[in-house]
Amino acid sequence: MEGIVKKYQHKFKKLKEEMNRWDNLQSRLIVQFRNASSIIERLQVVQDPRNYSSLNSVAGIQVAVLGKQMESLQTILLSMKKTLEEFQGIVLSIEKLYRDGRQLVKGGSNQLTVKQLQQRVGVKPCLADCLDGLMILHDMHYSEFLLKSSLFSALSELALKPSTSDLSALQQLLVDQPNIPKEEVESIFEIIFAEEIY
Repeated sequence: MEGIVKKYQHKFKKLKEEMNRWDNLQSRLIVQFRNASSIIERLQVVQDPRNYSSLNSVAGIQVAVLGKQMESLQTILLSMKKTLEEFQGIVLSIEKLYRDGRQLVKGGSNQLTVKQLQQRVGVKPCLADCLDGLMILHDMHYSEFLLKSSLFSALSELALKPSTSDLSALQQLLVDQPNIPKEEVESIFEIIFAEEIY
């Protein structure tokens, strides 16, 4: 039993590294989102010929400026898409850890009973705590990934029909992320690493 708990703790150490990557990706996505929002807000300004005053005498200036803005926006949206793919990679990694964790207790000829799953060895967590922790972390991050993907889709649509209030609301939703309470994640790790200094 103690050996299985140690295997779970090893899985959670891998997971902790993924959580650090998630935080870094979150910061990157916010910067990308703000940059894309700034360009989308500018699109209405650069499409209005009155904003060019004396520059209107330069042939094709409005088309050139608009083209550059659209090119920059496209580059940022592609970068955001890659960032979302990295988020998805973390979600899939957590899902694999959870599946592998379930396999640890289901696999082999000795299937564990509910009582065995809830049995504690000293200060170590019980197997049920480990499994529940993995499931909760997967559910949180999967839901968060779906929300981020929806925000990205909404931002892409706003590029065609800019609305400053909608952009602000979407940006606020993203900045208020993650919807993953850090305290809850930390408490799961504290349970799993009860005998270690976390």
